[in-house]
Amino acid sequence: MKSTESNFIHRLQSGKEDALEYIVDNYLPLIKGVSYKVLSPLNNAGMMDECINDIFLSIWHHAKDFNGDTTDFKKWICVIAKFKAIDYYRKATRNMEVSSEQMELQPADSIEKRLILTENRNELMQLIHKLDPIDQQIFIMRFFLGESTEAIAKKLGKTKASVDNRIYRGKKRLNGQVTKFLLGGSFV
Repeated sequence: MKSTESNFIHRLQSGKEDALEYIVDNYLPLIKGVSYKVLSPLNNAGMMDECINDIFLSIWHHAKDFNGDTTDFKKWICVIAKFKAIDYYRKATRNMEVSSEQMELQPADSIEKRLILTENRNELMQLIHKLDPIDQQIFIMRFFLGESTEAIAKKLGKTKASVDNRIYRGKKRLNGQVTKFLLGGSFV
């Protein structure tokens, strides 16, 4: 027996592999879209593929927890995809390391200045992690990657005013702790 639209949920919950194949064939574009929306700023295709595989693995392992019809199933896998992608995004930004080439230091800079700059970047990343995921994304794109608010708005599907407001509120939320880092407009 093959999985169809009417029986794939029951077959998935029974551990039938053809049900998982059916889900991959029919829901992969949806899962890719949800994952891409969260992970696109990282520009890492390998991480995106790994996340998508992890999403399907979660669907497989938690199939028995699902109760509902195909419409509910679509919503359920979108939630799984969204939260897995957010986990991957957080893990990637938490482990973000800064190389000396990225710091663009002048040859006359002393070791002490380089150390202080590295410590400041680490402190800034810790502060940014206190923000909501979308605000973290905006702050990293704006102040670490040096992207304009227009480019960020386009990538995230938001208005320029919305991005500017999120930056303003994010700075305010951090009680000015970030202001000393951001006065120059870009931290790169």
